[in-house]
Amino acid sequence: MCGRARCTLRADDIPRACHRNDGPIRHVNMDRYRPSYNVGPGMNFPVVRRDDGSNTDGAGIVLHCMKWGLIPSFTKKSDKPDFFKMFNARSESVCEKASFRRLLPKSRCLVAVEGFYEWKKDVSKKQPYYIHFKDGRPLVFAALYDSWENSEGEKLHTFTILTTSASSTFQWLHDRMPVILGDKGSTDAWLNGSKTDMLLKPYENPDLVWYPVTPAIGKLSFEGPECVKEVPLKTQEKNSISKFFSTRKVEKEQESNMEQSVCDESVKTNLLNNLKEEPRSTDDTLASLTDKDHDLKSNVPVPSLGDVGKSQVKRDYDELLADTKPSKDEIETSPARKKGNIKGGGDKQPTLFSYFGKK
Repeated sequence: MCGRARCTLRADDIPRACHRNDGPIRHVNMDRYRPSYNVGPGMNFPVVRRDDGSNTDGAGIVLHCMKWGLIPSFTKKSDKPDFFKMFNARSESVCEKASFRRLLPKSRCLVAVEGFYEWKKDVSKKQPYYIHFKDGRPLVFAALYDSWENSEGEKLHTFTILTTSASSTFQWLHDRMPVILGDKGSTDAWLNGSKTDMLLKPYENPDLVWYPVTPAIGKLSFEGPECVKEVPLKTQEKNSISKFFSTRKVEKEQESNMEQSVCDESVKTNLLNNLKEEPRSTDDTLASLTDKDHDLKSNVPVPSLGDVGKSQVKRDYDELLADTKPSKDEIETSPARKKGNIKGGGDKQPTLFSYFGKK
């Protein structure tokens, strides 16, 4: 696909760029030509075509300024021309579609530009690139032209640029590219009506280069040398593995930061709660201690008068019992006494029966 181009060539340089260095050259509507860094459909553009109506046996060349964007001659005169509908024609189908098939025999032309723009589609945006020859020479495209007359009788000449599948080195940028005629043999063959099989193919030579330019090129009102100024691109991850590990590292850092944040928040909350509690005064502390002392005293039982009397009687009885109880020394007898008791039964205290028995 080709929808934007740069053409700042002088009018005299355009035929030479198309390898038309000999023979007469006739100019048509070249007063409408305005060199531009940003040319799009609907704008005036010079093309080179054969001058079949001249007396030069077909050797004459016409430098004709036309509108970019084909309007077929069979379009209704009352219709408003849409230059964006057919600014490109697929080379694979030009022999089949009526809009192009009838133009192949005698309505071929050449379009010379210094470069063209193409957009690389990404997920969220489109990045434009400027495509040109490395040595700076002009590019020449294969094209078809037609004429149409509107309801007011005005005759309008328009053209379309042929496209083909992208070359092996261009596929990363877009799946289509203009048909580039890279030498004099191919431009002569196209203008002379030769078969298109070997002409309408991708340009595979390595001298076609490109670089990124500003997205402002998308506006036709954007004009000037800034259109072809190279701009830097943001650095992107080239290795999916390194991208994966860098992503994991970021995730771990986020988790660590989250944990630290939660910890800091907890500490902050505890500090705030402690600050909210007012310190207790000395009077409050003394009152608390007094209350505790009172609680301890209240737990000790206080004896009544009756209990005191009972305790005194019990104490006197215990003292009396202690006085009448023989001591340990009195209870123990001497060894001689024990021995006598064992043999003779000991001295027994006389009873009334023993007394009267003696009588």
